[in-house]
Parts: sequence; C-alpha cells; structure tokens
Amino acid sequence: MSLRRHLITFERITRTGVINFVRNTWLAIAAIAMITITLTIVLFLIITNATFTNTIAQITDRIDVSVYLKDEVTEPQKDNLISQLKSIDNVKSVRYISKAEALKIYQQQNRDDIDLLVAISQTDNPLPASLQIKPDDPNRLQTIKDFLEKTEIKKLQSEETSYSGDRKVAIDKITKATRFFRQAGIAGVAVFIVVSMLIIFNTIRMAIFNRREELGIMRLLGATTWYIRGPFVVETVIYGILAAIISVTICNLVFNISASTFEASSLGLLDINYSSQYFAQHFWVIVGLQLLIGVIVGSVSSIIATRRYLKFKSQTGD
Repeated sequence: MSLRRHLITFERITRTGVINFVRNTWLAIAAIAMITITLTIVLFLIITNATFTNTIAQITDRIDVSVYLKDEVTEPQKDNLISQLKSIDNVKSVRYISKAEALKIYQQQNRDDIDLLVAISQTDNPLPASLQIKPDDPNRLQTIKDFLEKTEIKKLQSEETSYSGDRKVAIDKITKATRFFRQAGIAGVAVFIVVSMLIIFNTIRMAIFNRREELGIMRLLGATTWYIRGPFVVETVIYGILAAIISVTICNLVFNISASTFEASSLGLLDINYSSQYFAQHFWVIVGLQLLIGVIVGSVSSIIATRRYLKFKSQTGD
C-alpha cells in the first residue's frame, strides 16, 4: 500500500512538473539555450582533447632515431650494437634495414620519378644499411644520443644520426594547443554553468512568485516539502534532457556536414575525420554523459533555488 502511494505521489509530482514546464515556456527556452551551450562546449572539449591526443600519439609513433651503418660493419658487430641499444631504458624497439631493403623503400618513395629510378638502377646500391630506433619517450632522447656519440659506436656509422627533430617540434606545438583548448574549454564551461544556474534560479523564483497562493494552500493542507519542491526539480530535469538532446543533435549535424564538406582529412591540428569517427563510435556514451550532465545541472540548480525561495515564502506565510 505504501509503495502504491509513493508511485501515485511520484506520478503527480511528474505531471505537475510537466505542466509547470509548459506554463513557463519562454523562461524555459532561455534556460535550455544556456544549458545547451554548456553541454555543447563540454562535448567539443572532450572530442577535441581526444583528437589532439590521437594526433600526438600518431606523430610520436613516427619519431625514430636512424643510425646509418658502414658497409664494412660485420654481422656480429651489427648484432652486438642492436643488443646494446635494446638494453637502453628509453629504447622501445630496434629495427634493422638492410641495404637491399633500403633501396626498395627508396624506390617506392620515388616511384613517380622515372629518371631517378633509371639512374639508380644503373649503379651499385649507394644506400647504407641502417637501424631504426623507436624511443618510449621522445622527450628523453639524450640517453640514446649519448650512447651513439661514443667513439667506438661512431666508428660503425657512415653518416650523422637522424633524430626526427621536425616531428618533435610538431608534438610540442600540438601539446601546447591541446593544453590551451582544454583550459579555455574548462573556463567556458564554468562560465556557462554559472549563467545557466542563474537563469534557472530566476525561472524558479518567477514560478514560485506566480504560484505563491497555490503553494501556500498546499502547505496549509499538509503537503510535504518534497511534494512542493518536486515539480520544480522535474521541470528543470526536463530542461537538462532537452538541452542534451539538442546539443547532441547539433554536434551530430556539425560533424556530418564537416566530414562531407572538407575534402582534406584535417583542419589545421584538428583531424576532422578522426573527430567524426570518435563521435560516431562513442555516440551512446556521449548521449548518456550529456543527459547526465544536463540532469545534474538542472536538478542541482533547482534544489538550491527551491531551498532558498520556498523557505523564504514559507517563513513569510507563517
């Protein structure tokens, strides 16, 4: 019997909340608009951060240290050098590229230059064998460099070691951009959350003022505090749900349009294709997160507002 009474009460609170939402349409639109902006910033912040992280990972994976070996280096010397390199803490892997394999790679990279391919085919293979060293942390190449600068190791090398410096610079730039967008996004979210809560406060205040006689009668008839506050919470939860749906819909349209409009796969540092794929792959997680944030912003704002304004009205009535 008690459960049935609770269900009836919940149904009445929900129905009243929906009615209140319809009554305060224009104020509701303002609140929904601000929550939508907040949720959209949150969503773009998450996707931008994931995209930049993916870009950094891709470039980091391409960073390597190339060690070019003399033709006179013997098999035991080569194996010993690889073994010593693998023992260095910051070395992730070491790959040996023979002269023949180096030539094939070179021919593949220059397959459109017929004259160059003809010229190189008429001479002995001029390309040296090499070792490609992938570091665990591109920021700690000094340990590898110190080893390769040893006299006995330099004697095995035919050319200066290549450290992929341009890629390291690109990583630094993307990292700085990621940090900036993250900080700017967090600041923007904080500002719009505050504005959204202020608008909800005002909406609740106006609703309480307009219904002050009705609420006073409900209090005199013995209505509980939550029976009175409940509809306001339901009303603002609806704000959050609608804002989340609108936000996801807007972002979905933006990514669909951008993916079909931009022929290039990236726009500056932002990989449009990856952003679209990330959004599609995590769509339901994003929907759930947006709904959760929207409901929390709406309900928490409403609870705080009703605690203040309904308490004031109650004291006045007494």
